[in-house]
Order: sequence, then C-alpha cells, then structure tokens
Amino acid sequence: MTDSAGRAGSFALAAGLARAGTAALRATAPGGRHRWERKNYAGRTVELYAGPAVALAAAVGAGRVRPAAGFAVLAAGVCGAYDDVAGDARRGFRAHLRALRDGEVTSGTVKLFGISAAGLVAGALLRKRPVDKVFAGVVIAGTAHLVNLVDVRPGRAAAAVLALGAPGLVRGGAAGELSAAATGAAAAVLPDDLGERAMIGDTGAHALGAALG
Repeated sequence: MTDSAGRAGSFALAAGLARAGTAALRATAPGGRHRWERKNYAGRTVELYAGPAVALAAAVGAGRVRPAAGFAVLAAGVCGAYDDVAGDARRGFRAHLRALRDGEVTSGTVKLFGISAAGLVAGALLRKRPVDKVFAGVVIAGTAHLVNLVDVRPGRAAAAVLALGAPGLVRGGAAGELSAAATGAAAAVLPDDLGERAMIGDTGAHALGAALG
C-alpha cells in the first residue's frame, strides 16, 4: 500500500466510523434522549452523540496504525466522558488542583492525571530512548488538553484539529496515517458542530487532541 493510499484509507475509516457511530447513537439514545442533550453557550439544545462517536472513530483509526496510539486516544476519550457526565462548574487546572489539595478529587483532576498517565504509557510504547518516551507522552497529553481548551465555541476543536493536522497529511508512514485518522474524525463532525446541532464535548475534544498529538 502506498503512503497516499494509507492516508486516504485512515481518513475514510475514521470519518465513516464517526458518522456511523453518531447515527447509531442517535437512533438508540442509550439511557434516554434527555441524557444526550445539553445547552450550548447560546442556550441552544445540542446533541452529544458526536462526542463518543468521534472518540471511538479516532481511537480505531489511530489503533490501526499504532495500537499504543489507539490506547491513548481511547483513554483520553474515556476521561473526557467522565468529565462530561460528572463535571462541575470549576474551570482550569489550578482550581482542580486546589480542590485536590483540600482532599477533593474532581472530574478535572481525574482527567488531568488520567490522560497524562495514558500519554506516558503510550509514549513508552511508541519510542525507544527514555527522553523520547517522556517527550512523546507529554506531547500526547498536552495536545489532548490543548484541543479541549480551544473548544469554547461551535466547531473550534474540530477546526483546530483540521488546521494543525493538515501538515501531517503530506508526511509518509505512520505520521501521515495518524494525521489522517485525526482529521478524518474531525471532518466528519465539523458540519453538525458548526451548525450548532451537536457538540463533541470533552469526550471528543480530548480524544481528537490525543490522536493529533
């Protein structure tokens, strides 16, 4: 398989899974439709189906290229999902670390340490030299949090992944295919996200960021 065919396949797989996953969740709405609806910044009701769908799509797409990368993406998505379900109004790492100092383990703390641990495990499996293992872990976790931080308006997170992942699409080998998996999943949900019909939440933003990292 040529590099271009591999990138195209990864892009199509992730995009197709994201769309199919969203449709399947919308049709079944596990736990009831009320659990899959939120108010966005403008007070409009949006669906959350795209978050788990894009996280699973990115994890499968990345795992097909490097199993360790797929693990990190899935772990980031799970941690983000926990924050989507159990999160509180506190924002910023400082607030969550302050709560941890006072003996309270918040969803943000779980997300911070969970994604960091998953990134370091993936880095240890992906690289050979100790310094490279640590650096890879920091990049994976850091990018996951970065993409989530820009997710403050419709489409911002997915658009950021497309913009930051585009240069990787011209690279060969695993780097190109991983970029294609991240951008494919992001492209699939961007129209609904921009149209304020859906939001990817922390679940999708963290997973896409980890895939991009």
